[in-house]
Amino acid sequence: MDVNSASLQIIADLLRARTGQHLGTGRMWRIPGALSGIFREHDISNVDQLVCLLAEPRAEKLARDVVEALLNNETYFFRDKVMFDMLAEQVLPKLWQQRANQRSLRVWSAGCSSGQELYSIAMLLLAQRERWAGWKLELIGTDISHKIITAARQGCFSQFEVQRGLTVAQMLGYFDQKDEGWCPQAELRKMVTFREHNLLDRPPVEGPFDLVLCRNVLLYFDPLTRGRVFDRLREGIAVDGLLMLGAGETVVGQTERFVPARDGSGLYLPQSQASEPARRRA
Repeated sequence: MDVNSASLQIIADLLRARTGQHLGTGRMWRIPGALSGIFREHDISNVDQLVCLLAEPRAEKLARDVVEALLNNETYFFRDKVMFDMLAEQVLPKLWQQRANQRSLRVWSAGCSSGQELYSIAMLLLAQRERWAGWKLELIGTDISHKIITAARQGCFSQFEVQRGLTVAQMLGYFDQKDEGWCPQAELRKMVTFREHNLLDRPPVEGPFDLVLCRNVLLYFDPLTRGRVFDRLREGIAVDGLLMLGAGETVVGQTERFVPARDGSGLYLPQSQASEPARRRA
């Protein structure tokens, strides 16, 4: 299928304008494949024809559908097991000590996709339920995709999805098999909240988070936009909180808002700034 490169660029510009995500020339090839479902639904032959339709009045829904289709929502439970082992064995115990007076823990999964990451954090906390008994636990997952946040709120997963990362004991211990799929049990479901949010906007709720996970998201931004996202993440994290990035991501050379933590690869600390008021919770 021959596609005008200018049409591909128009689609890439649409994605960037709506989400901040950048499709470089080396990734333009994925556009036709990602939009194949939209082509079938609207009887569209190629990207050139799609661009013409997007230029018509009342094309907003089509534009939203195009952006949704181009978003990468790859995720699974306990993705990168080494990172989750570090959370269970080092990060959460450290936060438990730091927050012992307040007995409150706030976690933000930024770019949460369909929710497996946040549910994985909730399962870690439930596995340590005696430690966290009596604590106020606030776990929030956000994503720019309306479709994917709707799926996260429904919270039911296919057999394939639960088998990616979960042991049989975790499947049976935290989920019930129903007609709609494997659905979180009430204790797990009530721990998590999901909402739509653009990482270029201010943090989704007031007050700082103790732990922010923004993994495998920053890869899709150009350096300037990535810097803006780091600024927003810094606004949302406590002065003594922790930021966790994906294995292929770093703050080094990207921002002065965070510095690498000494006690774990992939963990970063907010850079203290004399001009900022302390945000540690009393």
